[in-house]
Amino acid sequence: MIGKIIAVLAGFIIGGISSLGYWGVAIMMAIESAAIPLPSEIIMPFAGYLVSQGKFTLLGITLAGSIGSVVGSVLAWWVGLRGGRRFIEKYGKYVLLSRHDLDMADNFFKKYGVATVFFSRMLPVVRTFISLPAGIAKMNLSKFIIYTFLGSLPWCFFLGYIGKKLGDNWDTLGAYFHKFDLAIGIIIFFALALFIRRHLKLQNDNS
Repeated sequence: MIGKIIAVLAGFIIGGISSLGYWGVAIMMAIESAAIPLPSEIIMPFAGYLVSQGKFTLLGITLAGSIGSVVGSVLAWWVGLRGGRRFIEKYGKYVLLSRHDLDMADNFFKKYGVATVFFSRMLPVVRTFISLPAGIAKMNLSKFIIYTFLGSLPWCFFLGYIGKKLGDNWDTLGAYFHKFDLAIGIIIFFALALFIRRHLKLQNDNS
């Protein structure tokens, strides 16, 4: 089951960006920011790799990723605002959102206030779920959008830049990495498998 989920996840990201261009980058980042754990650590570096191939520009993918982050975050903010914590705890399991993830994001927001919306955009895991407690707390929408966009810019640029640099040097690195294709594939597989297993286990523990 986990193997099928991983295959679908990888194919969805790569296929979506390859076929839809900048719209694909925006849509994938919107999904990730809507509290659905689609990792930006895969989305933006792949887009950056396509920059090195001349299909995108670094500025273009940075803006597309940031705009997508705002769109998805506003949706999650609205869910938090309208549904509240009980609604999220009840239905979050369908997108692998555990109570632990929500508690972590909630604690960040309570501890650091609205500034969390900006800084959390550069933190793995927390960035995906921070919009929910912001909505529950009824944070002003205009401020939420501004902080989300400004916080998403450096994150999208950084990940995209990494992908671009890897692509720029692929002629040099390709032969080296080719020897380790199988090992790299196994590492990626097990990393994603552990991620999915962790979320499923936390859901079962909380059920």
